[in-house]
Amino acid sequence: MALPSYTCGPQGKPLLAMTIGEAFARTVERFPEHEALVVRHQGVRLSWAQLAEAVDRCARGLLALGLEQGDRLGIWAPNCAEWCIVQFATARIGVILVNINPAYRLSELEYALKQAGCRWLVCADAFKTSDYHAMLAELLPELAGSEPGALHSQALPELRGVVSLGQTPAPGMLGWQAVQALAGQVDQETLEVRSALLQFDEPINIQYTSGTTGFPKGATLSHYNILNNGYMVGESLGLTERDRLVIPVPLYHCFGMVMGNLGCLTHGSTMIYPSAAFEPRAALQAVADERATALYGVPTMFIAMLDEPARRELDLSSLRTGIMAGSICPIEVMKRVIAELNMREVQIAYGMTETSPVSTQTGPDDDLERRVTSVGRTQPHLESKIIDTQGRVLPRGEIGELCTRGYSVMLGYWNNPEATREAIDGARWMHTGDLAVMDDAGYIRIVGRNKDMIIRGGENIYPREIEEFLYTHPCISDVQVIGVPDGKYGEEIVAWVKVHPGEQCDPQALREFCDGKIAHFKIPRHFRFVDDFPMTISGKVQKFRMREISMAELGLYGGEGAD
Repeated sequence: MALPSYTCGPQGKPLLAMTIGEAFARTVERFPEHEALVVRHQGVRLSWAQLAEAVDRCARGLLALGLEQGDRLGIWAPNCAEWCIVQFATARIGVILVNINPAYRLSELEYALKQAGCRWLVCADAFKTSDYHAMLAELLPELAGSEPGALHSQALPELRGVVSLGQTPAPGMLGWQAVQALAGQVDQETLEVRSALLQFDEPINIQYTSGTTGFPKGATLSHYNILNNGYMVGESLGLTERDRLVIPVPLYHCFGMVMGNLGCLTHGSTMIYPSAAFEPRAALQAVADERATALYGVPTMFIAMLDEPARRELDLSSLRTGIMAGSICPIEVMKRVIAELNMREVQIAYGMTETSPVSTQTGPDDDLERRVTSVGRTQPHLESKIIDTQGRVLPRGEIGELCTRGYSVMLGYWNNPEATREAIDGARWMHTGDLAVMDDAGYIRIVGRNKDMIIRGGENIYPREIEEFLYTHPCISDVQVIGVPDGKYGEEIVAWVKVHPGEQCDPQALREFCDGKIAHFKIPRHFRFVDDFPMTISGKVQKFRMREISMAELGLYGGEGAD
């Protein structure tokens, strides 16, 4: 009789029963003089003791603004030292940090601030093509005439003020330095009293999921959720106080602030931010200059770093490990990362914002085959199961929906009980919406999203399988496969293709490459050659946007249409 598709992670290492502030104090006490934070684009270098001083000063400034435990404070900024300081300062005083995507435009910003009921917002002055000050002036016309902290906005009635990280705050805003100066109004004892009242299972972070339909939902996470997830990820990587981690992924996302910042915090490792937003050259230069031992990224970031012309000139020999996550990791890319970036111990992690985020991970001793064909096994203190459409656990080897249960599952969606009930069932299983299969050893392979599966002429087709095959073509740098409606077959296959710099390819050559090697019904009908894919700022490919674009180009039901 086949084993059921259920596993429980190891229980040997106990979970941390403490708040983020308590864990921070413990690390500062153990490694006060070790380098904690390096922000290369700002010229910032802080030891753990210096970072603690900056965090406490910020926390006292926030208390002076009148922020109470459980209040929400939004942060709308790219990667910077202040982001890290605010993350730890809010955790010290029990203020719930609301991560706002730096790419959000006005309506998205308004929705997140209103839905979370933010009392204060910390923002950059600008980022890329976004003028944050101008956008806020449009959203909050009352701001310019308000005293800092006394805002009464029609659009956002709960918002009391805005803190600008820019050199010149707009009228009505407080500057970053002004908030630090307010710290003098609150003594250290008051801060310690507030911190001591906090409980580790209270909410401390809201992260908005980038839903493909409807409005984003605010995954509400506790100290216990995210502190332990960062800790367990770091344990798997073997992080210590001697490790130096380059974090080119955005801090507003779990990958940056949990796996990055909290993974380093719980092990005394150094956090290194190479740039405000991902730049392949800056990330590689940071590895070389800082003698980094670990590097994070999503597959598209690693592809860009591998294709970076300057890579061969840089000494990357200090690297030993890191994580590739955020979306399905192509096998060929993983092989190149190990061979060409010296990341011999690189691991794959899988999860979602609602699970803090990591629920499965490959291990340091897993062979190459496991690391390139699976997302590993269930993380410590968590459970995984794979179910059919009726909710029954499937035998191992069969494809179904992956569910996760344990300490990492969010408290719920902020102020949205209906969506919470849809995602988390009565037994506290988080339904991921991902299609997966578990082998006899408990390794899990993701085959796609429920909604991404293509049904062509009655055949179930998993885009991942076609993508992995096309990656083996020597000209292809990256590829994404989607389905579009078709009058004859129900759906047809479209492959969006990026080629390596200097290479050329055409649809007929790719069809000939596929012919005889994969089933005829899996060969894409349409190929679209692109320089970039539609992506979120965290590096996740937006297949729903690709589908919309392809359908428009093919005349919606595109039975005919250009290659």
